[in-house]
Amino acid sequence: MEEQKNSSYQISLPLILCIGLAAGVLIGASLTNKSGSGDIGNDVQKFREVLSLINSEYVDKAETEVLVEDAIEHMLGKLDPHSSYLSAQDQVAANEDLRGNFEGIGIEFNIFHDTLVVVAALSGGPSESVGLRSGDKIVKVNDKNIANIGLSITDVQKHLKGPKGTEVKIEVIRKNVPDPITFTIIRDKIPQFSVDAAYMINSDIGYIKVNRFSQTTYQEVNEAIGKLKKSGMTKLVLDLQGNPGGYMDQAIGIADDFLPKGEKIVFTKGQESKYNEDHFATEQGDFEQGDLIVLVNESSASASEIVAGALQDNDRALIVGRRSYGKGLVQRPFSLNDGSEVRLTISRYYTPSGRSIQKPYANLDDYEKDISKRYKNGEFFSADSIHFNDSLKYETLHGRSVYGGGGIMPDYFVPMDTTIVSKYFNQLFNANILREYAFTYAEENKGRLTEKGYTDYLKSFAVNDVMLSQVVVMGIKSNIAANPKDLEKNKRLFQTYLKAEIARNVWDNQSFYPIINETNEVLQQAIKLFDRIPELNRIKM
Repeated sequence: MEEQKNSSYQISLPLILCIGLAAGVLIGASLTNKSGSGDIGNDVQKFREVLSLINSEYVDKAETEVLVEDAIEHMLGKLDPHSSYLSAQDQVAANEDLRGNFEGIGIEFNIFHDTLVVVAALSGGPSESVGLRSGDKIVKVNDKNIANIGLSITDVQKHLKGPKGTEVKIEVIRKNVPDPITFTIIRDKIPQFSVDAAYMINSDIGYIKVNRFSQTTYQEVNEAIGKLKKSGMTKLVLDLQGNPGGYMDQAIGIADDFLPKGEKIVFTKGQESKYNEDHFATEQGDFEQGDLIVLVNESSASASEIVAGALQDNDRALIVGRRSYGKGLVQRPFSLNDGSEVRLTISRYYTPSGRSIQKPYANLDDYEKDISKRYKNGEFFSADSIHFNDSLKYETLHGRSVYGGGGIMPDYFVPMDTTIVSKYFNQLFNANILREYAFTYAEENKGRLTEKGYTDYLKSFAVNDVMLSQVVVMGIKSNIAANPKDLEKNKRLFQTYLKAEIARNVWDNQSFYPIINETNEVLQQAIKLFDRIPELNRIKM
């Protein structure tokens, strides 16, 4: 997927031991191999002959296993952009993110000055139970030094992840403790959450941020809706910006929560009739009546687009933001005998009106560059730069025009905010200076801030000029030249981000979003649009 350009900077959560990437829309579980509808015996025989020749006649010793894996990857790459092959090792790592848990020691961490620092020991996890604390620097794992060696995230995962029940010994340096401390930790299952935040924006508007569609997403969203309704929510903003997708059944379940029984959610069509399915809303539904707005952007894909498309076509929600990614292909995982996996596109999905939102992929190079082309063509800044083919025009339940052929076009377009563009911010962010400063400030002031409480912090805390000057000094020490002009111009951006990051380190991830969302231009526009919701309920014109 192309580089994300939906904001002037990337909002990065603390790294939780194992970070995965949602692979798109997946359905079902692994299947046993089946024979195809055509005779492929001759093709298989030809492949075997070539491998045999390489093995017996080639001038050098060839690793046929590597050749086969490369051939499979190349073959699948000729089909479409999303059919893929995963080795046995990669398959385990890729699936962890979608299962909603992984196995490890249970910490949030960051790497400051080439040293692994514990941001938090996850509640109820094995690290918390042995006494690991925020601020601890892990310098050895199983007696092997890991400090000041060019440590990467992959290295951290390799050292600390592992099967439930296995043991790992770590050595930490703790502030104000003269000697290193050794901990022996028994790895366990560590839950990962797909709902980043759920809170009340005001007395009646609730907000839920979903980062992917894992096996637990429907349950998490359901619980979040229940909590917000108890707090008085009558209107909801569902934020799917940057959500790359995941399990199709979770998307269907979430759409079902908002639609009355009998409304179509999505349907699929494949070469095999068994993949032709229609999905309708059931009696379940925790928020079928309240006003609803869904936020999307160019990085909202697959399962996100199923939810947005279903709610748009049924005139149930106002879609706000920028045109979504455009992935309308469904993959299914097929396990191979050696533990590897083929994720094969088995069908296309269609929104209730009949739209396929899959963007063209005849030229795979163009497909991969589509997001950057949208940016260069001005689509992120003006809806007028987007042109749809009238042959792909469809109607919603109440007769509004919508289009297929490349993502979900929002009902209300919000351009990228070009007034907040800071090269200096990006330099400090990418060098981890901003997060390190926020972490250190939170550690030094946690007692005072905790005593006053988050509500007081939200209302009265402000990042002042002294704090910003300390950030500048930290940058200079890391060879990032001061840029006072940029800092002054984008002062609000620096202050908002640091305030949000400090809050996350003092409290939790949930406390980050009410603050950082002050700079979320799509959300801020959406809040003003609830009075347009009645347009969705008008009789067909």
